[in-house]
This record gives sequence, C-alpha cells and structure tokens, in this order.
Amino acid sequence: MPTSTFSASCARLADALSSCDAVLVGAGAGLSTSSGLTYDGQRFQRLFGDFAARYGIRDMYAGGFYPFPTPEERWAWWSRHIWYNRYEREVGPAYEAVVRLISNRDYFVLTTNVDHCFQDAGVDKDRLFYTQGDYGLWQCSLPCHERTYDNREAVRRMVLGQRGLRVPTELVPKCPICGREMAMNLRADDSFVEDEGWHAAARRYFVWLDAHASGRVLYLELGVGANTPGIIKYPFWRRVAQNPQAVYAVVNKGEAYVLPELRERSISVDGDIAEALVSVEKELA
Repeated sequence: MPTSTFSASCARLADALSSCDAVLVGAGAGLSTSSGLTYDGQRFQRLFGDFAARYGIRDMYAGGFYPFPTPEERWAWWSRHIWYNRYEREVGPAYEAVVRLISNRDYFVLTTNVDHCFQDAGVDKDRLFYTQGDYGLWQCSLPCHERTYDNREAVRRMVLGQRGLRVPTELVPKCPICGREMAMNLRADDSFVEDEGWHAAARRYFVWLDAHASGRVLYLELGVGANTPGIIKYPFWRRVAQNPQAVYAVVNKGEAYVLPELRERSISVDGDIAEALVSVEKELA
C-alpha cells in the first residue's frame, strides 16, 4: 500500500474510533506476528534450532503437529513452546497500541490467539473472550472431565529439566482424575474443554453483542487470516450488514479485504498492524 493511501486509511480509522459509541476488536495471529511473536525465521531457529536439526521441523506451527515418538520428546517440545510464547516473552507494540486505543472506550475483545498477550497487556478479563484456548492451560487428553489446569510451574520444571530434547519421564503431565496424559487446552477437535471460565467469557461476549446490536459500533478486525473466518470475520460482516450505523475496519498486511457490499462503511488498512495503530494514535492526539 502506498504511503499516502496507508496514511489516509489510518486517518479514516482514527475518525471512526473517535466517533463510535463502542468498539469490538477481533484479533487473529497477525496481531501477535506484528508484535514480534513470529513462529518461523530467526526466532524459530534461535529457540528451536536443535528440534529443527533433529526432526526437520521448519516452524513452530508445524512442530505442534509433529508425531514425536515418545511423550518425553513431545513435552520437551511443548514445554519450550509454551514457555517462550506464553511466559517468557514480551507483549509487544501492537498489543500495547490496541490497549491504549480502546481502554477508555466501551469495548470488547474477541480473539483466536492463545498466547495470553491481551491479558498481559492489561485488557479487562471481563471484556475478553479467548475462543480457542490458552497456552497456559492443560486439560485431560480424553477428556474425562470439563476442567483446565494452570501449567506455569510444571512447564518451568520441564524447560529446566529437559536434556537431549527429552523431559524426565516423571515430569510428563498426567490427569489428576483418570491418570491419562494431559493435553494442551487448544481447540483442535471436539475434545477441546470449554471450562467454566470459557463459558463465562462467552456469556459476557454475547451479552455485550446484544447490548450493541444498534448504534455507532466499530468492528475492528486485526490480523485475522482465512483459517477460521467463521469466528471473527464473517460474524463481523454480518453484524455490520444488519446495523446501518456500524463500521467495519480491517488492519492486516496483505489481507485487508473488505466485502464489496459493505465497502461504503468499511476501512481497509493494508500494512503492519503495530505501525498502523501507532499512526492512528498520532491522528487522535
């Protein structure tokens, strides 16, 4: 996107933010990428170069699906993945900018990201729905019950204790109820546990949606790709179509598509999310 077009789009987004009564943020993986939480390239080689050399894994996303031959190797991977993408990482400039832009507004955040960055950036947990889980939570792999478990201390022990890309057998996490191996609380299939915290967040989200079915609502989509459009993108389009006062805005590098039917009430910012949001801040200053 040419500089003049980028600046004009950011100015339009600033106007939409300043004039809206409420804003719903829908955030995908592109927001984390813009904040430096990349899953490939130099960061992957720095954190997982030994896994890449032994198993031929090319990025962190692929590593999550790799068929490790033993639980000890699998949890060596996952403990390191969790530690550096959930606990030992910076929130990053894009998340910080989002929070600054919405903190004094009537907002809600819907995200498919599982890295906990919104919480660490200061988003009110009562205004956040993390639909796909959280790296900081485990569940029974069956699952035998609908509960999740915080994993920070167990992950720390595995990261410190792993040798030769294996964790000690006694550190492989087991379900406290049935004894089966634990699993990540990430939505991959119908075994995903939607615990009470998840359902409470869902209820708060739908209450917010019902309260803002009309009026000047800004639907702000940040870094949402084509993998799960039914969670954020399509619902945002539908609600804007149903509310003639609503505005849809998308900020995404290379994927800032707007629906032709909604073009007159849409804002497309094709570029780096952190850069765009900082530009919006300057417009509002």
